[in-house]
Amino acid sequence: MMSEEDAGRVAGRSVYRGRVFEVNLDRVRFPDGSEGELELIRHSGASAVLPLFAPDEWEGTGVGVILLKQYRYAADGYIWEVPAGKLDAGETPEACARRELEEEAGLKARDLHFLTTILTTPGFTDEKIHLFVARGLDEGDMRHEGSEFIECHRMPLRRALELIGSGEISDGKTVCTLLYAAVFEDLAGFGPLLRDV
Repeated sequence: MMSEEDAGRVAGRSVYRGRVFEVNLDRVRFPDGSEGELELIRHSGASAVLPLFAPDEWEGTGVGVILLKQYRYAADGYIWEVPAGKLDAGETPEACARRELEEEAGLKARDLHFLTTILTTPGFTDEKIHLFVARGLDEGDMRHEGSEFIECHRMPLRRALELIGSGEISDGKTVCTLLYAAVFEDLAGFGPLLRDV
């Protein structure tokens, strides 16, 4: 049996390079020493950010959030999402989160807190999404691209969690960001958010 360090890419070639990702056909050595070919989508990574409002920062009750209702062709319609986007060349995950928050939700954050990093679909892509929460929100300049059709919705965190439970929120990064924030966000100073849900 080989060691884990000996497993990995032996050779490979790019078969497609687009604006968002690259498709490689890689020759891979597996942990048992055998080899095979795998298709892999290479992606620069992304950041996703959940805008949070303390109970005294908005007209609702409990902690509030902003979610986007965004048209996604691959999903056959509109889906609920947190603001998110691909890292530009040389951009840090935090800078990306701040940029996407302003471009998609029209908000600037005085406090941006890192939650975790997730692998989106490790069976065929190396894409990682870095998850953040944003607090201390001020108005910024919303700038949607021509292919972006986005509506911003403010709602109680508990309502967003209900939308996960009902299956209305099915986007993976959004489910992860909301649940992670609801369970662990006491690390960023609100106290456990679930007490307000």
